[in-house]
Amino acid sequence: MDKHIIVGVHITERVKHAAEIQKVFTEFGCQIRTRLGLHEADKGLCSPNGLILLDMVDDDAKVVAFKKKLLAIDGIDVQSMVFDHA
Repeated sequence: MDKHIIVGVHITERVKHAAEIQKVFTEFGCQIRTRLGLHEADKGLCSPNGLILLDMVDDDAKVVAFKKKLLAIDGIDVQSMVFDHA
């Protein structure tokens, strides 16, 4: 492994977009090493927004294609960080 590619996916209206987002995650499932989902939840409260952090593997072109498909979904913002192990 020569780098970590961390992709953050901010989702508004989680329930409305969940099926479409999951479809993209499944399509690129072999490129997702780790997935962590975060949203505010408490007794009587479940936030409509969420954040998913992904540790991606594979070539940059596949990660770019993954991000492009997610950005085509309304209410999605995608940002990324790369940590090189040179």
